[in-house]
Amino acid sequence: MSNTPIYDFVKKYAKENNVRLHMPGHKGGEVLGCEKYDITEIHGADSLFECDGIIAESEKNLSYIYNTRASFYSTEGSSLCIRAMVFLAMQYADGKKKILAGRNAHKSFLSALALCDVDADWLYGDNLYSCNITAETLDKALSSDEYFAVYITNPDYLGNMVHIKSLADVCHKHGLPLLVDNAHGAYLKFTGHHPMDCGADMCCDSAHKTLSCLTGSAYLHVSETAMHSYEKDAKRALSLFASTSPSYLIMASMDLMNGEMMNGYEQKIRRTSGFVDELKTQISHLGFDFSGREALKVNIKPKSFGYLGTELYAVLESKGVYPEFCDKDNLVLMFSAGNREEDFCKITAVLQQLERRTPVTAMPPSLPRLEKAMTARQAVFSKQTEVDIRDAVGKICASPTVSCPPAIPIAVCGEVINEKAVECFDYYGVNKICIIE
Repeated sequence: MSNTPIYDFVKKYAKENNVRLHMPGHKGGEVLGCEKYDITEIHGADSLFECDGIIAESEKNLSYIYNTRASFYSTEGSSLCIRAMVFLAMQYADGKKKILAGRNAHKSFLSALALCDVDADWLYGDNLYSCNITAETLDKALSSDEYFAVYITNPDYLGNMVHIKSLADVCHKHGLPLLVDNAHGAYLKFTGHHPMDCGADMCCDSAHKTLSCLTGSAYLHVSETAMHSYEKDAKRALSLFASTSPSYLIMASMDLMNGEMMNGYEQKIRRTSGFVDELKTQISHLGFDFSGREALKVNIKPKSFGYLGTELYAVLESKGVYPEFCDKDNLVLMFSAGNREEDFCKITAVLQQLERRTPVTAMPPSLPRLEKAMTARQAVFSKQTEVDIRDAVGKICASPTVSCPPAIPIAVCGEVINEKAVECFDYYGVNKICIIE
């Protein structure tokens, strides 16, 4: 069995001098250079949501790698997988309409709530990006028998991780599935910390974030111990929210990644993780603080060194180093097996040249806990208008105005905006917000 059936088909078709009387309209032309590999569902190419050929074979390879009951491709990122997870869990909710979720959820989770007509109660963390949920906290929150699932984000944007196994045990004690947004952690399969190895029922991976796939590549995983119905209905759930024109370029990149993961990829992750550990040590010796224990992410906390995260980003950018994300308090560096040793040396060299300044003592405002006025669906589908944040006090948030990254909302659709929320908007650079008219 070939490890890369999709890529093999696409490559073979690209070499043939075929008359392309099918989509796409570029007909294999050479403007970008990749067009000859960009095909549609011709004979032999299979079909993503009705697959029984090369795509089905490739997805089985992925399932084997991640040791799941079933794994499925998304060419529309983890956002598609998140909507599918919520939909699948809701199908077997026995009439319950609520999901318990970590507040640091990506905005795609909010769209899932609106599209599936599901309401959420929140577990809060210490800041906007992190939600350190413990088994004890979760067990207490589930004492109310009104939820059909639990949803968490792990790893979070700052590289913090929760103990998935203990949370899964609590969920299963209460008869609930655990859904995990593992968008930043596809590589965790090679460190022993992947949600599918720790008891989660379903999770998504963004294969383009920490693996070597094209942007838009993602996986939906269903665990060996999850309901069989999740596997049976997964394609239907994905196709409900997806385009009918999935990219074969993206699928071919995921197929190639399978081949790479089957051939010593763990060693590459271990090597990169070693470079990250050394970078953390050097950053610490220079006097910088950092947070998070994720193996391929470094979140520098530059205020103690006298800089805002935005200032440090500008310094690195001027030297040709482009971090993943920054705000006033954080500077996030994301690594993968695609990074070279010299990348780490360059970061250290830039930081070594910085003069230490008086520490910045200003702290971010605490995240407000806002009153819920209506469900996410009611808010998102209401007539809305965009206003300045200072004109939003007392109004209902219609849809969160937040950029990606990090795409984590301060106010959730359906909540009443108050002065504390406006303070947070201002701190994090949100100037406009959509409210219900």
